[in-house]
Amino acid sequence: MSNAVIKPQEFAGLCKEGRKLDLIDVRTPIEYREVHLEVARNVPLDQLDPAVVMQNRNGSANEPLYVICRSGSRGQQACEKFVKAGFSNVVNIEGGTMACVEAGLPVVRGKKAVSLERQVRIAAGAIVLLAGALGWFVDPAFIGLAALVGAGLLFSGVTNSCAMGMVLARMPWNQCSQPTTTTSPR
Repeated sequence: MSNAVIKPQEFAGLCKEGRKLDLIDVRTPIEYREVHLEVARNVPLDQLDPAVVMQNRNGSANEPLYVICRSGSRGQQACEKFVKAGFSNVVNIEGGTMACVEAGLPVVRGKKAVSLERQVRIAAGAIVLLAGALGWFVDPAFIGLAALVGAGLLFSGVTNSCAMGMVLARMPWNQCSQPTTTTSPR
């Protein structure tokens, strides 16, 4: 399933034209707090309800809904959710927030955080290291845990989804004390 994609430079051009754009950022609240486009509102992917988002739009239903994440992958997943729900006028920003920052789009910067992708790498590496040590010193059966993590990472790469990432996104350290989700576009 594919959807429309826009390059950061094209999106910047639309912003400069003074158009009222509806942009949702589907990263975790902590990632959003660290850096986000000025015009974005936070609707985390794990809480995304396409019908609710579309119902709460202030703009015309005929105008596209733009979607952004860190690098484009979660944005693509969010767009697919919208399409499956019957909303086809969604556009993923290619390269995500990282590409927009590089392109010089105006952003809001806040408190630094460890990205969700980095957290997944840390957790997967720690589990594999622990499984290897337990397999060596305790019981070789623990090597199966390392194989399970490897299979999960392979599945994640093939399906472009990450169960570990979705679990980590719900952890307390990835939540903000102040809500960042808004119901209407800025």
